[in-house]
Amino acid sequence: MKFSKTVFLAISSIKSNKMRSFLTMLGIIIGVAAVIILVSIMDGVTGQVSDVFEGLGMNNITVSITSRGSTRYVEPDSLYQLIDENQELYAYCSPKVTTAANIKSPYSSDSAYGTVTGVDETYDEIDGLATQQGRFLQYVDIDKLLKVCVVGTYYEKEYYGTGKALGETIKINGELYTIVGVLEEKSDSSEGSSDQCIYIPYTNASKISWNSSINTYVVSMKDAEQMTMAKSVLEAKLTEILGSSNYYQIIATQEILDEMNSIMNTLKGALVLIAGISLLVGGIGIMNIMLVSVTERTKEIGIRKSLGAKKKHIKQQFVIEAGTISGFGGVIGILLGGVAAYFIGRLMDMTVVPSITAIVISFSVSVGIGVIFGFLPAKNAANLNPIDALRFE
Repeated sequence: MKFSKTVFLAISSIKSNKMRSFLTMLGIIIGVAAVIILVSIMDGVTGQVSDVFEGLGMNNITVSITSRGSTRYVEPDSLYQLIDENQELYAYCSPKVTTAANIKSPYSSDSAYGTVTGVDETYDEIDGLATQQGRFLQYVDIDKLLKVCVVGTYYEKEYYGTGKALGETIKINGELYTIVGVLEEKSDSSEGSSDQCIYIPYTNASKISWNSSINTYVVSMKDAEQMTMAKSVLEAKLTEILGSSNYYQIIATQEILDEMNSIMNTLKGALVLIAGISLLVGGIGIMNIMLVSVTERTKEIGIRKSLGAKKKHIKQQFVIEAGTISGFGGVIGILLGGVAAYFIGRLMDMTVVPSITAIVISFSVSVGIGVIFGFLPAKNAANLNPIDALRFE
């Protein structure tokens, strides 16, 4: 019997028992849909995490000084000199002083605590910051401790109105700072977003934080492929200054991202494995229904055998029928999972795109499970004695 004829018979059998066929497919549908949804959501989360880290700068290394018990500390000039001596490895270096401060508009009596970040004139290149109005900090601002700042769009809209902040003043811990630049909007300019930021010279921030020593530096590499060498050179310099590697910590953004991706992939695999249990249950359901089908169609099998059908033809018919049922279930599961993943992504305010790899693997596994679990009923059907089958009631 031709393969196409066998498929036609399988489809006819499914049509003649629509409800039973649907219930047989249900485990496969749920399993495939669950795999598509979980993989798509995990891919969306992974993409968001990657975007966050890319915003931090994939070529960046953060140096944290934790020199408790040591009287030594790292001067900015020491790291600036290191950058100048290793220009093939490093692009920029900036001290970073983050402190809480009282922020107030000169036009309002209301005030609120916010975060102020002290950096140097190269930090916009390091962190990928761009100004939509005015300029970023300059060397003279840092050197002369000028009371100037660059603000995010949150403060512009909250205190002055769009396009009106440049040249205005803002009070930071009671001292007036002139706004020399407004950054481009990165998020939605809401409270707590990345747009709620103020950058001032790190020399001023050190005074606000009442900390004469700087504990954090951000170093930008020229090439992320040279991360190992860049870290080694930094470690040697810091150990020389501080006397021990216990007094500092070096963290590369790329290393954190790689670790996060590894964790996410492990979690994705675990979730897919759990969802795959539904596929296993669906396969068992297919096997049970096919065993029932063999019993119901015993006389049909006897007639086919008496007319010359061989064991392989009978076996082929039932295996293809099981594969067709699971295949249809896989297609429905893919469509259901894709639609569900899209709407879940909308609810979570996240871009969720069903993975082509997940779709192909899910469909292949669903058909494979149908074929595997349909093999035993097919074998039983093929081994039936024609005479006994014809006399079966």
